[in-house]
Amino acid sequence: MEPYTIILHPLSTEKSIRLLEAENKLVFAVHPKAERKQVKEALEKMFKIKILKVNLMTSPRGDKKAYVKLSPEFQAIDIATDLGLM
Repeated sequence: MEPYTIILHPLSTEKSIRLLEAENKLVFAVHPKAERKQVKEALEKMFKIKILKVNLMTSPRGDKKAYVKLSPEFQAIDIATDLGLM
C-alpha cells in the first residue's frame, strides 16, 4: 500500500492533544487493514521522522487508530503544527 492510503488523517481529540504534549505521541486514523510495520514506514517516509513505537487500536465499528511514539529528537508538537492541529 502507498503511504497516503495507509494514513487517512490525524486525529485531534482531547486525548490525542494530551498525548501530544505529555508523551510525544501522535494519533492517526489508519486503513483498517494496515499493520504496525506499514504504518511506521509510511509515517517515516511522509514526515522524515524516526518512530520508536506504534500501537494500533481497532474500535468495534471497525475504525483503526495508530498511536505513534516519536523518537526524542523529534517533537510531536512541531509535526502537529505542520499538520494544522495546533
